Amino acid sequence: MTESRSAAHFQKIYDASPDPWGFGSDPYEQDKYRHTLQALGDRRFAAGLEVGCSIGVLTRMLAPRCGALLGIDLVEQPLEAARARCADQPTVRFTRMQVPQAWPDGRFDLIVLSEVLYFLTAADIDWCARRVLDSLLPGAVVILVNWLGQSDDPTHGDAAADRFIHATIGLLRVSHQDRRRGYRLDVLSSV
Repeated sequence: MTESRSAAHFQKIYDASPDPWGFGSDPYEQDKYRHTLQALGDRRFAAGLEVGCSIGVLTRMLAPRCGALLGIDLVEQPLEAARARCADQPTVRFTRMQVPQAWPDGRFDLIVLSEVLYFLTAADIDWCARRVLDSLLPGAVVILVNWLGQSDDPTHGDAAADRFIHATIGLLRVSHQDRRRGYRLDVLSSV
């Protein structure tokens, strides 16, 4: 039976490299972050949540748009780097937790799930969708970004996004969808 990726899986990855996906320097990652910010338009948010924040590159970019921003990851090493990267951002905080088994208290009008859903099984994607729905403020936006390459992860990027969208039908609607080289971006809005 396939299981969602564990903290031990990511610990091995971060033990091998402090920035294993090149979030801080790879042009693909930088373009994807710009695209994510563009999809938000000029909107500001009262409370944001970034699931799987890693070393905090996107977190730092999101910070000026959020009155408060919480970044979570399931391994401490990247969180230490994220805290250092955002040390001058007083409205940003970080905590270690494994989604969807754990979920932060509070309600959010922005939730970012960038490059995380395909690490989860279908059942955990459904669970994550319920967690998201339970913590949304009125008028909230949820952004999904999923890599579309082949891997041995539990779910393909397209299937992960489609599963999440299906699990939120009637409560969230797709307000923007875009495919770029290697990834897809979905913006979901409260109905």
